[in-house]
Amino acid sequence: MPGKDFLDPVWVVWRERVAHHLDRILPVTADEPGLLHSAMRYSTLAVGKRFRAALVYAAGRYTGAEDCALDVPACAVELVHTFSLIHDDLPAMDDDDVRRGQPTCHKAFDEATAILAGDALQALAFELLTSDSALTVDAERRLEMCQILASAVGTRGLAGGQALDLAESSNIRMESLANIHALKTGSLIRASVALGALAGSTDETTLNHLDDFADAIGLAYQVIDDVLDGTVSTDILGKDSGSDRNAEKYTYLTELGEQNAREFAQNLHERAISSLDSLSMNTNLLRELAGFTIYRTH
Repeated sequence: MPGKDFLDPVWVVWRERVAHHLDRILPVTADEPGLLHSAMRYSTLAVGKRFRAALVYAAGRYTGAEDCALDVPACAVELVHTFSLIHDDLPAMDDDDVRRGQPTCHKAFDEATAILAGDALQALAFELLTSDSALTVDAERRLEMCQILASAVGTRGLAGGQALDLAESSNIRMESLANIHALKTGSLIRASVALGALAGSTDETTLNHLDDFADAIGLAYQVIDDVLDGTVSTDILGKDSGSDRNAEKYTYLTELGEQNAREFAQNLHERAISSLDSLSMNTNLLRELAGFTIYRTH
């Protein structure tokens, strides 16, 4: 992958930072209700890519924020992401057995506990953004961050995308598929970039360019997800592979084939990079993360 050596040391630091702070802010299992707290920690602290947290840190660094000021929004997006994974894996949704290399939350605990764990993680994300003193922005900026994240979770974001995905019919076509992915996957990726940027000093023009960047890599990320689901084993993916094929879902892989799907993702990557060209400061970290979206293997 181009730039892998450049990005890896930084990403390792970010993963360690966000893991440390997630461990700090998650309720401990010794406190009641212990089972619920165990499920929250089990799913959230499992080893993951922390891609969305990395986007927070990269965008925040671009707008001049220190990493210590980015820990809160990075944790917030990871909490929301984990909540969405727990709920997506449920039998009523995608009915998956493996996530991040371990049994899914409802398999390790039970369905009711998994639902409650997801609910509690989402609530904790907003509690952090509104009250954690490590986030050094004023109340108005905190409110803006909450609004962006809430929109990414609701009917114009994760929940809406999942509803459309579950209602998918044999008549779905590329335009509808792009809309589903823009909501289900792209919305939180866009929110991650926005929250990172808003933790620093930015303006509307910069935010617009960064949003265009995030919009393109959000779709590219899902296109490659479709490809990997159909071509890589469960052991490598860390989650159930072939689930889209088994459910006879319409995906970019089934519509385009692997080569054309990868070329489509490459075009989206180029669009993302072009969105950064008008920005005046160093965008290397964002460019490297864009590269990860299309060259990743899991």
